[in-house]
Amino acid sequence: MAFLRGLDPAEVVRRFGRGEHSGVELDFGGLAAEVQEFVSETAGGDGGGHVGVFQTGEWCVAIEPYGWTATLHEVATGLSRGCEMLAVTRHDYAAEHSFVYAIDGTVVMRYPLRHPYRRHGAAPDQLNGFMRELGMGLGEPEDETAWRAAWDDNCDNAVPRGFALAAKVTGVSFTPDMLDRPMLVGPVREG
Repeated sequence: MAFLRGLDPAEVVRRFGRGEHSGVELDFGGLAAEVQEFVSETAGGDGGGHVGVFQTGEWCVAIEPYGWTATLHEVATGLSRGCEMLAVTRHDYAAEHSFVYAIDGTVVMRYPLRHPYRRHGAAPDQLNGFMRELGMGLGEPEDETAWRAAWDDNCDNAVPRGFALAAKVTGVSFTPDMLDRPMLVGPVREG
C-alpha cells in the first residue's frame, strides 16, 4: 500500500503504469479480479500486476494486492517525483516486509519492518520521534539476548507498527470501509 500527496488518482495510476494507462473505475472486487487473473497467469512471481487508487483528503491511497513495487528503491524514487510518497509492504511468504518514505525522487528513509534499527536513506532519523511513540526499538541490539527480545517484539508487531507509522506521517488511518470506495485501477509496470 502506498500513500501519495500532491498527485491525483489518474496520475498515480499513470506512474505505476509507466505512463501507459490512466485507469478504469472499478470497486475493490474488480481490482481483486484483475489481480487474481494476473497472478494465475504469472504464478504470482511478478506481483499482482494491478493497482487501485482513490483519494482521501490530501493523499491518494494506492493498493497493490500481491504486489510490492512501491517499496522498490527505483520505483519509489519515480513515484515520488514532485510529490511525497510513503509505502508499506507486507509479504505473506519469505520476502521482507518493508517501509519506504520518499520526497521528490529522494528516499528519505526506508527500513525492513522487522528491523527498525536498519534505517537508511537521505534522512534515516527523520521519523524517529513517531517510531519511538509506537514502541519501535531504534538501536541495533547489542547481544544475542537483546537481538532475540527485539525479534520477539517485532515479529508480531512490525506490520501493524509500519501502518501506524504511515498513519502518523500521512494523517490517513487505513480502515476496511475504504475498500468500499470506487477506485481507478490500472496495470503496474516495472522497469
